[in-house]
Amino acid sequence: QALREAGISRVVTIIDQKTRLEVQKPIWEVASSHMARRSFIGNIYKQVKDPNLVGALSGHKEGSKAFARYRTIDDDMKKELIGMLE
Repeated sequence: QALREAGISRVVTIIDQKTRLEVQKPIWEVASSHMARRSFIGNIYKQVKDPNLVGALSGHKEGSKAFARYRTIDDDMKKELIGMLE
C-alpha cells in the first residue's frame, strides 16, 4: 500500500500463478517486502560485486542458497568483465 500512497503506479508484467499467462498490473498490487529485498541485493551486487559484503548487508550467511538465487550476473556485468580483460 505504501507504493500506492506514494503515487508509484507503473505497470509491470507478471506471470499469473493459476493460468501461467502474462498479466499486466500496477506495481503497487504485486510489490512486497521480499521483492524489495531481492531488488536491493541485485542492485547493490551490480555495484559492489563482493558477495560477502552484500550478504553481510542483507543478513545472509556466507554460502546461503537463497542469497545465491538473488544475485544474478547480467549482460552488463559480463561486458564489464570482458572489458577488464582487454
